[in-house]
Amino acid sequence: MRRTIQERGYTAPVLIDRSGETTGKGYGVWGPPTAYFVDRRGQLIGRVAGARDWSTPAVRAFVEALLEEGAQP
Repeated sequence: MRRTIQERGYTAPVLIDRSGETTGKGYGVWGPPTAYFVDRRGQLIGRVAGARDWSTPAVRAFVEALLEEGAQP
């Protein structure tokens, strides 16, 4: 996983949940690949299952909007 994360240039933390304790029990999702959107309080605010192209301008705008929404004034 470390090599893939480095090759793809991920800058956000990547969770590897081998036990399923967080993703399965906490958020109710068991099948990979799944991306989770968790707010600054640790609450699940969204998820998508299946492969996605995370490099598009639309996706970047979506993630930036989520970050702005949760920012402290």
